[in-house]
Amino acid sequence: MVSGVRGKFDTRPNNDEVLGLFPYFGPETVGGIQASARIAWSAVAGRANGGASFIGYANGGVSPAIETHRRMLIVGSRGEAIRKVVTKTWPQHLIFVWHLSLLKLLPFLRLSQPRVVVMLLGIEAWKEHKGLTARQLDRVDLFLSISNHTWLKFVECNRRYEQKTHRKVLLGIGEPLNTGTPPTSQQPVALMVSRLLKSEDYKGHRELIDAWPLVLRNNRAAELWIAGDGDLRPELESRVRSLRLQNSIKFFGQVPEQKKQELLEQSRCLVMPSRCEGFGLVYLEAMRLGRPCLVSTLDAGREVVNPPDAGLAVDPADPRAVADAVARLISTGHEWECWSEQARRRYESSFTATHFQQRLVAALFHSEV
Repeated sequence: MVSGVRGKFDTRPNNDEVLGLFPYFGPETVGGIQASARIAWSAVAGRANGGASFIGYANGGVSPAIETHRRMLIVGSRGEAIRKVVTKTWPQHLIFVWHLSLLKLLPFLRLSQPRVVVMLLGIEAWKEHKGLTARQLDRVDLFLSISNHTWLKFVECNRRYEQKTHRKVLLGIGEPLNTGTPPTSQQPVALMVSRLLKSEDYKGHRELIDAWPLVLRNNRAAELWIAGDGDLRPELESRVRSLRLQNSIKFFGQVPEQKKQELLEQSRCLVMPSRCEGFGLVYLEAMRLGRPCLVSTLDAGREVVNPPDAGLAVDPADPRAVADAVARLISTGHEWECWSEQARRRYESSFTATHFQQRLVAALFHSEV
């Protein structure tokens, strides 16, 4: 159910008092939910006009730059978080929980009838929640999700929350380019950027590798560049060798931000026909540069790319469909030029960091959007 937010979430002054429960993020964070968390908290703290406090679960080392921020409590473990939060009475009336795992801190906070908002970020929400997490989910007044797909998958597994008030808050990153769309390299390159983890073996790496011989039948010069690292990489490299594709599929490992931007500029498209994306920030990074994207028909990538507007969507289990889509996306000509223009326009009109912040503030503080 998508509905307006009224009653508890009107704009009375005391609703500007916000306590944020976030995973660690710092100025060096450039991707994933931590980067989005930084953008989100900046908007929330600005709207709260000094009435905002922040609890950050660092899960290890703490950035000194973050520790110096006013009214922030940064801790290195859940145990430390519990020890510190129970010693203080929190005056805030609105609790904004950025990640489901942090709901477990709620019972330890000394609060008076707080309004609880939780952000559903993707696959971690797509299971039946039980025990302490379920009890805290019962306290949630407003669910936010980063895509319709994420919300539908959540309620599919947790029907008891289907009638809860919900709003979709699409993410956004960065600012529009102040230059023209950067030219691609002469090489017909498709780029894939993601972690190579066995726990995330749903991104589409295997499917692209297996479809690549079919891509080469269409374009013998085609190359697939894979940026990212993890425990899945040896298996993928072995599969590439077994198919004798070493000359057309290249692994770059984990790359710094500047190198990632260079790879995006050199490529003709971003390919990630994933089965389980809750959103997919890397699609935005590509679209910002005018690079069309290949997504799957199975997850939230379609909500970002809106195929065939800024790219194409395929069933990743269909090698021929994957190959045909890649062949189109790496080809030059009028079709590619249209995709490039539409990808950049779609990013600039809907998916900058400012767009995301506006959507979030409206959902948290306004009765109408």
